[in-house]
Amino acid sequence: MVERVASPAVDPVDHSVEQWATEWPDLDVSPMQVLARVHRVFNRYHAQIARVFDDQGLNPAAFAVLAALFRSGPPYRLKVSELADQTLVSTGGMTQRLDRLEASGLIRRERDRVDRRAVFAQLTEEGRRRARAAAVAHFEHENRMLALLDTSQREQLAQALRLLEESLAAAEPAR
Repeated sequence: MVERVASPAVDPVDHSVEQWATEWPDLDVSPMQVLARVHRVFNRYHAQIARVFDDQGLNPAAFAVLAALFRSGPPYRLKVSELADQTLVSTGGMTQRLDRLEASGLIRRERDRVDRRAVFAQLTEEGRRRARAAAVAHFEHENRMLALLDTSQREQLAQALRLLEESLAAAEPAR
């Protein structure tokens, strides 16, 4: 059982909302109640997972690549363009990540024999071992981060966040 941590005397988001209400009562700042918290949660989450991956000799970007390759199943191999799509990174950014992972012996790259323009990345045995170890550490830590939420609350939050993501996508201006 995880012990609840005492909340700060004044929640920073609530404090900001109260200040806005005092200075500009007619301004609807209610989105802050959600979006400022999402931002704060992301910052805490990112800092914590960075430490977990650092303990594994990785960073979140490297783990994203290793995890995508591992999830693909045997032979743990994907086209670089597929990796870029799955990890939401440009192909140029992906090249830099793959350079580092290849230098570390965690992946190898090879050109497609038929279409020489296509490049594949594949986990090495060491890459599979490191991906497994990092995934265990990562998901154990994520479970600790969610320990104050029961299964039902996690499901409700996941559903609400899915809807929030759809709402954010719908609000994007057309390009």
